[in-house]
Amino acid sequence: MTDPLHNTPEDSLDEASIDRDPIDLFQRWFRDARSANLPLPEAMTLATVSSEGRPAARMVLLKQVDQDGFVFFTNYNSSKAAELEQNNAAALVFHWASMERQVRVEGHVAKTSAAESSAYFQTRPRESQIGAWASPQSEIIESRAVLEQRKTAIEQRYEGKEIERPHYWGGYRLVPDRIEFWKGRIGRLHDRIVYSRTVDGTWTIKRLAP
Repeated sequence: MTDPLHNTPEDSLDEASIDRDPIDLFQRWFRDARSANLPLPEAMTLATVSSEGRPAARMVLLKQVDQDGFVFFTNYNSSKAAELEQNNAAALVFHWASMERQVRVEGHVAKTSAAESSAYFQTRPRESQIGAWASPQSEIIESRAVLEQRKTAIEQRYEGKEIERPHYWGGYRLVPDRIEFWKGRIGRLHDRIVYSRTVDGTWTIKRLAP
């Protein structure tokens, strides 16, 4: 029996006809995921490694992607930020299960500018802005009540005022040097196409065995 999900020519990955630029292909897949009304298509696993070589992973949200890289925002005092300060190599994974698509991104991160971080912060819901001030991310706290008390204090401080971005909160941009696209196929003979950035900034394209 033919499985149309796995056998439509437009959904396969062919290294001969695929987009020459992986960002173009990613943006097309990302648009597909959003058009399919998948829950949080922007959710991605962020993997980091400490200076001692200990790996860690967690989910964050993609907020921007273009030729400069993949952008997410966080607390600069968090554990992930400490790991990125020690070792700025990182990886991202997007998995859109119902579409049988996965994208793996590897590269190095750098902080976005203060202006970029402030501009994005002002677009966040007020509740999220308050949360950025109230939560000492990754620190041990005694109870939920402590968090609620901090939230109340911030609400009172900024009552009737615009909430400014905390100096310890902002963005990171992962600049990719390797991007792999995976597409599920019949018999687990999946398509895997990997792009690797060369020293002159162009991309090589290779097929990997599934």
